[in-house]
Amino acid sequence: MPPTSNGRSLSVARRLYGLLVSGANLLQSPFLLLVRLYWGWQFFLTGKGKLLNLERTSDYFSSLGIPMPTVSAFANASLECVGGLLLLVGLASRLISIPLAISMVIAYLTADFAKVQTIFSNPDQFVTADEFLFLFAVLLILVFGPGAISIDALIKRRLAPKPMERKADAKA
Repeated sequence: MPPTSNGRSLSVARRLYGLLVSGANLLQSPFLLLVRLYWGWQFFLTGKGKLLNLERTSDYFSSLGIPMPTVSAFANASLECVGGLLLLVGLASRLISIPLAISMVIAYLTADFAKVQTIFSNPDQFVTADEFLFLFAVLLILVFGPGAISIDALIKRRLAPKPMERKADAKA
């Protein structure tokens, strides 16, 4: 039975969709690299700025009612500085994304709680807060990983068993 016009159209649509998915998959690692580079650098600069102005940062934390403001300011600034550098190079990316995400949630709840309260009534205000973009970036890295262009991926490739090792393991 010869293929119908609808059958050919469906086949062409499937092939085109397959090409779209393949092309998008090729962009995943470069996209994750760009996210890591940009937001890693932003975290680093923010943390460095807090470290260089620790007294001012501590005073701000104190005004927000954060306990032990100097210790908290130093810990937060160090986390952002070191975490930003780790994101930049793609080392322990998923691991460092967790404390960075927690830090951004705490920042939202302490410094911009009014914007959190408007998440449903005025979502524009919620998503335009600085914390949102930082949080969104680290959640992307947490969920999707650092991509193939990272030290994490290099370590994974180095630690992966070689084809001969897999065959030997299968026989054992």
